Amino acid sequence: MNGLRLPSNCADTDDGMKCAIEVNNLCVSYRGKDGRSIQAVQNLSFSVGQGEVVGFLGPNGAGKSSTLKSMMGFVQPKSGECLVFGEPSWSESSRSRIGYLPEVAMYYPHLNPLETLTLYGELQGLRGQRLYTQAMDLLNLVGLGKSTRTLNRQLSKGMLQRVGIAQSLLGSPDLLVLDEVTSGLDPIGRQELREIMLDMRRHGTTIFFSSHELAEVEMLCDRILIIDQGKLVDEKHVGNLKSNLRKFSLCYLGAPQSEGALTNSTTGITTARFDSKPELIEAIAQVQSAGLEVLDVVTEEGSLEQYFIEAIQEAA
Repeated sequence: MNGLRLPSNCADTDDGMKCAIEVNNLCVSYRGKDGRSIQAVQNLSFSVGQGEVVGFLGPNGAGKSSTLKSMMGFVQPKSGECLVFGEPSWSESSRSRIGYLPEVAMYYPHLNPLETLTLYGELQGLRGQRLYTQAMDLLNLVGLGKSTRTLNRQLSKGMLQRVGIAQSLLGSPDLLVLDEVTSGLDPIGRQELREIMLDMRRHGTTIFFSSHELAEVEMLCDRILIIDQGKLVDEKHVGNLKSNLRKFSLCYLGAPQSEGALTNSTTGITTARFDSKPELIEAIAQVQSAGLEVLDVVTEEGSLEQYFIEAIQEAA
């Protein structure tokens, strides 16, 4: 599971680069309060193709933030490497193509959102009218158009998160790296963020983000990576996963025609459940050939949350 895999859209590009992100045998450790070494990330390998949207999932303390900080060059790994667009993650050339939002974004309390984006934009090399126009456009995009000159210390947690989202979009990055991006956002804010991310996806931006909001992950992602105790424990394409989790139910009047079907003794209605559509179709044919009345056919979407819990439990 920890071997480096290149998804299909990691094929060679005109500039010779294969992936937006390559993490290979990454190990990150910290010194605990008692002086002992804590292994936050252990021999972790994965890749993200250009234009992919990938969700990075795991329980608290799984090593997600440590991995993201290593990818950004903020934490020196014990061993292994992180490449961004084929360059070391700490290099100026790779950083210039990344928009990043940490789990807890801290901004100067006595600056306002416009001043905050101006400061970060200047650090990126943006200047003058171009910077001002882009900052205002982004603040309007994240719903802060009426609060551009309100001091950061007067903003709510959710509004500060919107400042952070706008800051991460400065310079039109090729790669967005977001750590718990929906933290502090209300349902309206999450919906607006989803639309922003979907629009960036349509324009080819690569997005790699961690989140505990599995519904958002399901709606946005091409693929998910699940990490626990610093190790990759599962990896799935969302479309395939949803298909595998989908179940089917058939209700008909009469005696059971398949193993495991249950009949209500009062109504005489039998309910049978199936793991695949071909099984369902075969059962319908059997019921109809027996002259029984089909009452209902139901598709039951599986739970990504339950799948996530089971994947973590199996890895423990």
